[in-house]
Amino acid sequence: MSDFHERMHAAGIYGLWELASKMTKHPEPRAIAHMWPSALLEAMVREAGEAVPIGEERRALQLFNPGLEGQWATTNTMIAAIQLLLPGEVARAHRHTPTAIRFIMEGEGAYTSVDGERVYMRPGDLILTPSWAWHDHGNETDKPVVWMDGLDVPLIQALNAMFFQMYDQEKFPLTKPDNASAALHGHVSLSPTWVKERPRSSPLLLYSWEQTWRSLAGLRDADADPHDGIALEYTHPQTGRALLPTMACWIQMIRPGARLRAHRHTGSAVYYVVQGVGETIIDGCRFAWGRGDVITLPSWALHEHANTSTHDAAILFSIQDRPVLEALGLYREEALAEDGGHQAVTSTFKRA
Repeated sequence: MSDFHERMHAAGIYGLWELASKMTKHPEPRAIAHMWPSALLEAMVREAGEAVPIGEERRALQLFNPGLEGQWATTNTMIAAIQLLLPGEVARAHRHTPTAIRFIMEGEGAYTSVDGERVYMRPGDLILTPSWAWHDHGNETDKPVVWMDGLDVPLIQALNAMFFQMYDQEKFPLTKPDNASAALHGHVSLSPTWVKERPRSSPLLLYSWEQTWRSLAGLRDADADPHDGIALEYTHPQTGRALLPTMACWIQMIRPGARLRAHRHTGSAVYYVVQGVGETIIDGCRFAWGRGDVITLPSWALHEHANTSTHDAAILFSIQDRPVLEALGLYREEALAEDGGHQAVTSTFKRA
């Protein structure tokens, strides 16, 4: 039998009886739950600003998941990074098939230019870079600007669909007024009738924090989801669906003192703590978080959020790969029914 197996394997053939254990009863991702504390990220960003010139590539610190053994990935499908742009710097124009988002963490007045349209950054803004769109970044202010990148790089690599191209000049030519997409598509529930094109990615490049906060604040006393609190999804203005084909972006508010119930779902997420203090329990491990921390959630991991402040709301921004799972008919969700929907804490994540 062993001789048969050796000859079979040498021919590039394996028996299904050898692979049966890979058909698991539920998802078993290699990615693990992990957190990058804000103090660590801030220190690394400062050091990168002193040690690493901007060059032809971005000064972006990639957050590698410890469970993925050096793979360019924060989850199985997404990579998150923290990017720094110092005063006077330009991150030169390029384009790639991975889709990208930018959530602004610190600083204002810098810009991203996407296919000839320049949009300006303020803390809490969400900026999109659709697949294969020319884009560059510039900081014409006198202060650093920092943001979180989110890209679907691992997914694109798994599909063998990676393309990348540098532009032949530092900046892509401006062909549209500043914030043109916001002027055209940034009106809640109102869309221009003369625009017939329906791109797969949202045509709105800038989702401002001002409008996001207004929406959250308007719902602070409304009913909330028992698992996610006051959770809002950034949507495509023409379709009402996820703003990107491969990634969803959420913003959620957890009321003071609230302890949400545990659930799990297919699909992974990366959370950035916009404000507040709290904890997330992931498969029994407690992650105590505060402003600026980044947390990764693997697929099918039980998780529950809590706001440990009795006075101030907590706000989490997240990127999720849910649109991919939904498009393939693979999205599933399950609530924890036992113990009032709360997990037993069996361990605590130790900050670096």
